[in-house]
Amino acid sequence: MRVEIWSDIACPWCYVGKARFDKALDAFPHRDEVEVVHRSFELDPGRAKGDTVAVLTMLTRKYGMTEEQARAGERDLGAQAAGEGLDYLTEGRDHGNTFDMHRLLHLARERGKQEELLALLYRANFADPRSVFADDERLVELAVAAGLDETEVRELLADQARYAEQVRADEREAAELGANGVPFFVLDRTYGVSGAQPPEVFTQALEQAWSARTPLTPITTPATAEACGPEGCAVPEREIGA
Repeated sequence: MRVEIWSDIACPWCYVGKARFDKALDAFPHRDEVEVVHRSFELDPGRAKGDTVAVLTMLTRKYGMTEEQARAGERDLGAQAAGEGLDYLTEGRDHGNTFDMHRLLHLARERGKQEELLALLYRANFADPRSVFADDERLVELAVAAGLDETEVRELLADQARYAEQVRADEREAAELGANGVPFFVLDRTYGVSGAQPPEVFTQALEQAWSARTPLTPITTPATAEACGPEGCAVPEREIGA
């Protein structure tokens, strides 16, 4: 079974939602038969690379909040994160463009390191006072810590076209699926779950998606036909002189 998760590194509910989903998945009896794929979704795609702003300032400008409302919201998010065992800085963080992070996550998926890089990017953004938006060196540091090759990471960051189409394809697909916010979880392209739901909701979704899988029903035939398998191809026996 495949679970696809559309998310953005700049999204605090994606950070919390991933922790809640992971709890449900870890307890799922068929955990080893579930493939998790992280898909790209930018909350602020129009922001230029290098254009950073304080999170509290972004919240007041984008959502029309007062500064106190923004601070209260961040405190609430900090409490929600703490409830999932996550560190969360409620002050001092910044906000910026996440396009390069999504491109790196596509590289990491090809190298079998997507989960490791995503966890490091989330923690760096929400629990570390150093910015992940200010310069490429921070991204290089995190990508290498996740197990990626430094030279390959630097080449990707220098080439803005690399994995760009994969990021855009993920975003187009999210729109086609009706996702206008993240996190957005899609289970076997049959069930969708929006938002940072409690672990028990994800448990229910996993169980429902698993039980809905249709097993292959073999067609009864009068004889077994020849086929190829790991040991080779069966050679039909012929009568001598045939």
